[in-house]
Amino acid sequence: MSAFRYRTTALAATTTAVLALALTACGGSNSGTGTKAEGTASNSAPASAAKSEDGTATKADAAKTPVTAKGGSTGGGAAKGTTGSASTPLCTTKDVRISAATQDGPPYTHIVLTAKNTSGHKCEMKGFPEIQFLESHKQNIPSVAKSKPEARIVLDAGAPAYALVKLSDGGADEDVEPVTAFAVWLQGGDGQATVRAPGAEGIAVDPAKYKTGYWTYELRNGADDF
Repeated sequence: MSAFRYRTTALAATTTAVLALALTACGGSNSGTGTKAEGTASNSAPASAAKSEDGTATKADAAKTPVTAKGGSTGGGAAKGTTGSASTPLCTTKDVRISAATQDGPPYTHIVLTAKNTSGHKCEMKGFPEIQFLESHKQNIPSVAKSKPEARIVLDAGAPAYALVKLSDGGADEDVEPVTAFAVWLQGGDGQATVRAPGAEGIAVDPAKYKTGYWTYELRNGADDF
């Protein structure tokens, strides 16, 4: 009985010593490659996340929130414009299809013009739309300088450009006139487009208040608030 206890104790001591050596060897391995791999993962993941967060923040700061027109869209589509080259031709009324939709309201104080490039090639939308609402007012409606984008507006085939147009202040006592269709010219381009006014009864414009923004890829908060 005493001998059996001695052999059991000796076997346990030997097993403990072997396990201790094995654990020491494993610990030495983890302090090298294992620790390095964990440190790389710990260092690289936050760096990547920070880069992503910085990129997202920068993009969010640069991008402007689009203003949505009823009956139309003001950005977010797959097709958008590109920088283009100096030889990119100016868009003409034959190159684009221009439509109008009410924006916000009622009362409907603004409309959004959409010019979609249907030419099959790139072209540049220069400046702002030259608009004449009324036969009694042959001059173009004035433009809003703060709406002018910093870059050229060059449309790929199938891509749209937008321009916000103010009609009136929406006041009950305003001297407004009804418009069911109006004329649009493109700066530097040939031809005149006749655009149907949105709504069954058209729109009401105040010659003392109407104005237009510049062509842009999407309407922007601030620059297109007027």
